[in-house]
Amino acid sequence: MLLIPAIDLKDGQCVRLRQGRMDDATVYSDDPVAVAQQWVDAGARRLHIVDLNGAFDGQPVNAEVIHRISERFPQVPVQVGGGIRDEETIETYLNAGVQYVILGTKAVRDPHQVNDFCLQYPEHIIVGLDARDGKVAVEGWSKLSRHDVIDMAQHFERDGVCAIVYTDIGRDGMMRGLNVEATVALAQAVSIPVIASGGIADLADIRALCAVQDEGIEGAILGRALYEGTLDLAEAQALVDNYSVGDG
Repeated sequence: MLLIPAIDLKDGQCVRLRQGRMDDATVYSDDPVAVAQQWVDAGARRLHIVDLNGAFDGQPVNAEVIHRISERFPQVPVQVGGGIRDEETIETYLNAGVQYVILGTKAVRDPHQVNDFCLQYPEHIIVGLDARDGKVAVEGWSKLSRHDVIDMAQHFERDGVCAIVYTDIGRDGMMRGLNVEATVALAQAVSIPVIASGGIADLADIRALCAVQDEGIEGAILGRALYEGTLDLAEAQALVDNYSVGDG
């Protein structure tokens, strides 16, 4: 299972939000490239980068920083979300070395275009479904849609996306544990990989996720726990690797 450190960008800085609120941000570094270096040195096998300004503005704002990170670490796949609304943005990111682009609001608001993107960029399109009480949120989580998260996931699976990133907004940034039950329910409803996100606090949460990884959970995005020091990436990756070979 992949453990994927998150680098959330706001005004060029590395931050973490609580429950997606831009007015509740903790700044961890003004050098996101150095933060990426820290996670790569600790053994990260993929990086998750979010342009928070872009998610709210509907267009890339921190793209230059993201390009620098992807160019600096060509050996580590990078997945990027936030403000990706059109083909030009997708192409620009992929040309800069980004491996996966994550569609959120665009996918929910304009689902028919997801299939076009998947046909044009096969194995590069991920959809991020951020949910509160089973309903999908959009526009940086500021608005709740009427769409059911499982229905949407099944729709995008048919369109050809290569994975779903699932976030329980109520857990995100709160370090109160992952919503394992909801994540498993989603993973069981689709055959494409699901990447879990939101609320992971410590090794106990990693163990809980390992216990259900065979349900179709490919990985987990790690955020505040890494930055607050309640979870060590190298230690967590070692736990996952040992579990995978039957020693967990």
